[in-house]
Amino acid sequence: MSLIAKEGGGTPLPLIPAELHQAVCYGLYDLGSHHDEKFDKTTHQCVILWEIPGVRLDIEKDGEKLNVPRIMSKKYTLSLGERANLRKDLKAWRGRDFTPEELLSFDLKKLLGVNCMIQVVHNSKDGKTYSNIGALIPLIKGFPPKKPETEIQFFSMGESLEIPAYTPKWIKEIIESSNEYKGVQEQFGDDNPPVDDVPPYDSDVPF
Repeated sequence: MSLIAKEGGGTPLPLIPAELHQAVCYGLYDLGSHHDEKFDKTTHQCVILWEIPGVRLDIEKDGEKLNVPRIMSKKYTLSLGERANLRKDLKAWRGRDFTPEELLSFDLKKLLGVNCMIQVVHNSKDGKTYSNIGALIPLIKGFPPKKPETEIQFFSMGESLEIPAYTPKWIKEIIESSNEYKGVQEQFGDDNPPVDDVPPYDSDVPF
């Protein structure tokens, strides 16, 4: 079986099989705004996380051996624009497009706990092979929906600037590098201001 090395070293993980898997959304994070030097453009970003309950991994945590579902994630520009990947994937997941009213304000928090099918594909880069999300579709009829085994995870700068303790390290580092987070830290230091004092961000999809 092919293996993929995790960034920063550590034990390699087996690839998630390149096939259609049932998945359940358990995590949603507001990543803030980031500047892309390549395209000289600043965009507001988010990341969605899913469990793949049919593909398991044996781990040890706090001295306890656990069998846990594999995790997949995908980062998006926080936009429901016609060409936005977030809109395309959510349209495929829902099985229908957005109504004009939904396009004005769609609460992404609705995705938490919702099942879907994920088409996993294998892509190679720099001599390594990765498991990536190729497509999302609605849960196949007849498949009983699964509940997340992982604690539901949610973070929005519109609600608080305190990053939850359960936040994965790689996501925490992206949030802390955002324009919003760095700007507030420069102004307030370690004391998070009330939410009303946080500068509003421009987004087509407010949480």
